[in-house]
Order: sequence, then structure tokens, then C-alpha cells
Amino acid sequence: MGEGRAARPGRARAERRLTRRRGARRPWPACRRPTPDRAPVRLHAPARRPARPETGDRPLASIDVADLARSFPTATGTPLVALDGVAFRVPERQVVAIVGPNGCGKSTLLRLVGGLLPVDRGTVSLDGTPVVGPDPRVGFVFQESRLMPWRDAVANVAFPLELAGRSASERLARARELLALVGLAEFAGARPHQLSGGMRQRVAIARALALEPSVLLLDEPFSALDALTRERFGVELLRIWQETATTILIVTHSVSEAIFLADRVLVLSPRPGQVVADIPVNLPRPRRLSMLDTAVVSVTAAAIRANLAGAADEPAPEEAWGLQPALAASRGRDPLEGVGVPAWFDPFGREGGA
Repeated sequence: MGEGRAARPGRARAERRLTRRRGARRPWPACRRPTPDRAPVRLHAPARRPARPETGDRPLASIDVADLARSFPTATGTPLVALDGVAFRVPERQVVAIVGPNGCGKSTLLRLVGGLLPVDRGTVSLDGTPVVGPDPRVGFVFQESRLMPWRDAVANVAFPLELAGRSASERLARARELLALVGLAEFAGARPHQLSGGMRQRVAIARALALEPSVLLLDEPFSALDALTRERFGVELLRIWQETATTILIVTHSVSEAIFLADRVLVLSPRPGQVVADIPVNLPRPRRLSMLDTAVVSVTAAAIRANLAGAADEPAPEEAWGLQPALAASRGRDPLEGVGVPAWFDPFGREGGA
């Protein structure tokens, strides 16, 4: 009997070893045994990220600015009022340009719309949702490219995706896709110092589009380029806009660039900045550089310059130039209305001629 009792523990251990080798699972403890009302739960199941929407499914966004004001403190204690009472609306997928004298608050306005600065008064909304900080629906392109010099072009474009937690394969594929969109596919491995100024700005635009924003804000993106290069990149920007379906708000000092790119041009007054004119651009799309030599552009440019001169309290040039009808554009009418052009001149084939 003593031998049988002594052999039982060894036999039990051998049976347990054999059970493990056969891969049999241990029975559930009674306290954890699954029942119809208590199924086992995985505590560390990874959350599945929703698939990235295609370009055609990207939600569009409008911009609404109401009674916007912003000031900055000074050493004297008197605040510097940069903007006061700014109000306008940009419908979805429209391009609107902002022009105005130096120091009128154009860049400040763009940063307020993008949520990079808090507002003192008023509201900024994207599709009715107030902007209270940096918004993933907004892409921003600054005057300088602001690329990281230790990263190549594809890594710079992929940086927002890296911050968003995308996988390495997704980041690389999206970055290469965007570099191809801006015409720099063959420069994916180039560092910023190996690229020209225009190429660096194109990389910056690609980076701003990485998270597929609904709104693209551009603060004088071509200011460092010569006139011919600016025109060429304006065409490239419109091509990108056609393919990405974004709403664009762009700040520029060039009147011709504003007319070529935009559906409307907002003219700001000197500080404190206010919208003194909202001038429509009656040019068909797609835009071509040859349109810059048409009467529509000339008269629209005269209207913009007249409002700029009026905002700066300078003598308006329309009387000296005989361009009184140009001011009609700032009131929403056809810029060609009342302009004495020949009856045969109809650059866009409108009914009834000019």
C-alpha cells in the first residue's frame, strides 16, 4: 500500500507532462468558465484604423469669418490692433486671394483661420464648426518652405503622417504619391539643400496635402521666386487644386497672381485690417497664362488697385486713366460693363459680345 501511495505523485506528474506534449488545453477554472452571458474578452485587442478615404470622397469645407479681431501687446502698453471687424465667406472648393498693403494683417488673418493664433473677438468656422486650434482639416504653406534639412523630400512629406501614427508603408506610399502630384517623383531622395527654391515650395505643398485637408492656406508661397517661375507655379497650383478639390485661401502681393489664381479677391485696408472690397474674377476655368493679356484682367486689376489706393487714402487713378467702370467690379458687376472695347472683341465667347 505504501508503495502505491508513493507512486501516485510521480504518475500524476508524468500524466501532466504527456498532456502538455499532446497540446491539450487545461480545463477552464470554474470561476472563469465562459457562460452564455459571460464570454471571454480580449483586453488588448488592437483598434483597427479606418481606411483612408479616396480623393474623390474627401469632405469639402467652407470658411466663415465673422467680426474677427486680433491685437498684439506692445512695450508701451497700448495694444497693436492688427485686424478689426473682418468678415467674409469662402464657399467650398473656391479659391480666394487676399491682397493689401504691408502690415495690414494678411498673414495674421491666415493664421487665425488656420487655428495657429487665438482670436480676440469674432469667430472662424469650417463648415459651421468653430476653429479653436490647429485643425487636421487645414493644410498650411508658409512663405518659407520650412523643410527639415536632415530629411529627404519623401521623409519631409511623410512627417505629418508619422505624427498621425500611420504605418511606415502607408507613409511612404502616400508621400511618393504626393511628390508625383507636384512633379517631383524623381527627387524623392534629395535633401532640401539639393533642391531649388521652387522645388522646396512644391515639397512644402505636398507636405501640406499629406493628411488630405479640406482647406489649404498659402501665405505668399511664391514670394521668393522670379516672375516667370511664379507664373509657372501658379499653373501648377491650379492643377493641384483641380485634382485635390480643396478650398484655397491665398495671401499674395501680386495683383496679377491674385487674378490668375482666384475666383474672388479680397482687398484689406491698412492696419487695422478690414475687408474694403470683395472683387469677383470673371475668368473661365481652366486658367491659361494667355488670359493675363485680356481686357478682363486689365480692368479687374484696375479695380483692385483703385481699392488699394482708396484704402491707403491716395488719389484714385480711375479719373486720370479713364477707368471709372473698373470700380463696378468691387460692387459685384461685370468688370467689362461700360468699357469701350470693339464689338468683335469677345475673348470668352459670351453671348452678345463685350
